[in-house]
Amino acid sequence: MLRRVNDAIDRGQWPGEEDARTTFRCECAERLCNRMLELTPAEYERVRAHPRRFVVLPGHERPDIEVVVETQPGYVVVEKRPEVGRAARDAGA
Repeated sequence: MLRRVNDAIDRGQWPGEEDARTTFRCECAERLCNRMLELTPAEYERVRAHPRRFVVLPGHERPDIEVVVETQPGYVVVEKRPEVGRAARDAGA
């Protein structure tokens, strides 16, 4: 669900704003998390190019189900473990 929210935010950018930092929802595994983080639409699209990767706030990582693949100021990119990625894909996440 959060990925759909962030995709809608990403689509709302005006031409020329691709390098402007934008607020996105944290995509962590905590269902009640409503925290926001900032990155550019280009950075978000780069993460989204990998279906098992998500942007989360530092400290919102879940080592039992995901691996940190990148750390940036203000956000972390995690990759769901293959078995978790299959479940997320099957659920339409």
